[in-house]
Amino acid sequence: MADQDTLHRRGLMFILSSPSGAGKTTISRMLLEADGEIRLSVSATTRPRRPGEIDGVHYHFVSDADFDRMIEEDDFYEWAHVFDHRYGTPKGHIRAGLKDGHDFLFDIDWQGTQQLYQKDQQDVVRVFILPPSLDELHRRLMARATDSSEVIEGRMERARAEISHWDGYDYVVVNDDVNVCFGKVRAILHAERMKRARQTGLIGFVRELMD
Repeated sequence: MADQDTLHRRGLMFILSSPSGAGKTTISRMLLEADGEIRLSVSATTRPRRPGEIDGVHYHFVSDADFDRMIEEDDFYEWAHVFDHRYGTPKGHIRAGLKDGHDFLFDIDWQGTQQLYQKDQQDVVRVFILPPSLDELHRRLMARATDSSEVIEGRMERARAEISHWDGYDYVVVNDDVNVCFGKVRAILHAERMKRARQTGLIGFVRELMD
């Protein structure tokens, strides 16, 4: 009889969104390091490849013509313009991976989340990370010491707009302590993996139990 821990399941698309400075990138990195069953979704982009970047690992680097063709063929879950270039999530590789039980991590904003959810609701899990306060968010952005005051104020304004979409997510977690926040995010991932609808191997397993 099959071991319940090895039953086949369908993979999921695990989305982490947050305002800049709220901890999304840190939590994503911790999740990828701690969990061997999830991998970062690799986007297609029209921007030039930078030194050290590997095609298919960091991004799928494509021409504007190829990107246009992929849009026409509805080959993206979501895509957007970012700083004069386009980025998108190709469907083919993701769908094949989901069928094989692989999970994919997405580090995208609320607009990309909305597009992804509209295309494939059953496989999407949406998690929004909030800062404990806007004052703390401002302090974190200042502590980076990488942006001017004008840039930081722009990020704060955008953060307020992004936070207004919190109710478009399945889960909302406050990042007051990064390790506590990571624990909650990982618990969400584990619970979603165990949902009955994703346990595609359960039907055969239960039939064996009943025979």
